[in-house]
Amino acid sequence: MSATMAPTGDDLQQIAEQVWASYLDTDGEKPLVPLPPDKLSRDVVAGVAVSGAWHGLVLVSCSTAASKEAAAALLGMGADEVTVGDIDDALGELANVIGGNVKSLLPEPCTLGLPEVHNNADNDPWLEGDEICRFEATWMGEPMEVSVLEKPQGGETA
Repeated sequence: MSATMAPTGDDLQQIAEQVWASYLDTDGEKPLVPLPPDKLSRDVVAGVAVSGAWHGLVLVSCSTAASKEAAAALLGMGADEVTVGDIDDALGELANVIGGNVKSLLPEPCTLGLPEVHNNADNDPWLEGDEICRFEATWMGEPMEVSVLEKPQGGETA
């Protein structure tokens, strides 16, 4: 991790790879792999708001197929058994874990809000902000993105 008070794309990559290895790829057979930016998807976006000395969002974005696979891997079930509630729980948990790691790189004091999950989020006002950094990848052939957005102090983040 960088020693600065703002996360970088390299920080996000390290965090995402650690979270994937710990939660979604425990056997090392489904690694998170870098992906060109022209294949991103925001079918499902999970995020946590950060407030305090810094204000913004930590987001995990992916395709519907990736969200089902992530829920199946995290909850130990088949992808065909996954419900919308399972996807919300799993993606919210990933955003929360990644958000906690990102929070450690931000000025103190900061707190995390509860995870929120948004579907088909291309024009969702909650997801607006100035992008600080992002990490784009593919997992099981599907696009994944982790990003950090800054919002003005007092801006709507929750």
